[in-house]
Amino acid sequence: MNDDEGLTYVYAVARDTSALREVLSGLHGISGAPVYLLGENEAKADAGTAPDHPDIVAFVAGRVSGQEFDEPTLKRRFEDLEWLEGVARAHHEVVQTIAAHDTVLPLRMATVYQNDDRARQALAAQRSVFAERLSLLRGRSEWGVKLYVTPGQAPAGGGEPPGTTDAAPLSPGKAYLRSRRAQHSERETRYQRAERVAQRVEDLAARFTRYRVRHPAQRGELASGPEENVLNDAYLVGADQAEEFRKALAGTVDDAAGVRIEVTGPWAPYSFAMPPPATSPAPGPSAGGTGRAP
Repeated sequence: MNDDEGLTYVYAVARDTSALREVLSGLHGISGAPVYLLGENEAKADAGTAPDHPDIVAFVAGRVSGQEFDEPTLKRRFEDLEWLEGVARAHHEVVQTIAAHDTVLPLRMATVYQNDDRARQALAAQRSVFAERLSLLRGRSEWGVKLYVTPGQAPAGGGEPPGTTDAAPLSPGKAYLRSRRAQHSERETRYQRAERVAQRVEDLAARFTRYRVRHPAQRGELASGPEENVLNDAYLVGADQAEEFRKALAGTVDDAAGVRIEVTGPWAPYSFAMPPPATSPAPGPSAGGTGRAP
């Protein structure tokens, strides 16, 4: 690969095998650029290690334009939602293609190096960490679990209950306040139900896995319509337990009116790709972003 063609964009880490090289042979990523493996295989082969040895890791990489992906430009580009969506989709499709064939360790979107040599340096500096994470992820996939609280129904009559009591009719102002109190009471009840469901989810999920990542609840454009997202967790679940996991969690809201659960998967394990950040960065990246699966 000619380093003059642009920057080296890294999608993920995977085992360097002949089967994966075959999968990637016709795969294209961002801007339609070919995807290739960049790693240790040649050096390992020279040392007498079999090419498909499980300890051989590689970056799944491609070339991108330096005019689009250099650090100053990326800072501006990350405010361009249309461009960002296209890059995120291409990144995700590459990762999911690998995940369909073998264990994949996704890297954050817009992980870019100045050239292939700098990328190899980063791979070598973190290869033991990458190998450990791949071992953890083998045979497992990510499942998302979200809880939503649905808005309470306003009382009949446009939000004002009948303006009477046992004693005398209510004034419009008092009727309005009574309506607001009723809505607030129903809202609090639904939050309490959601808290109980969240505890059920946590207890039940612990039977299947001890790996969980708690993400911030989604707000604004990411939220699901008028519903409020109050829990946004990711779990790492073995393939042999995935369907049982999904069915078990789906039943946790059967008796919780106003609370909805959403269980999605399997995803490539974006949330479990790496342990907490090290104190010193790997050599060579010129930029980085975020990268959880949608």
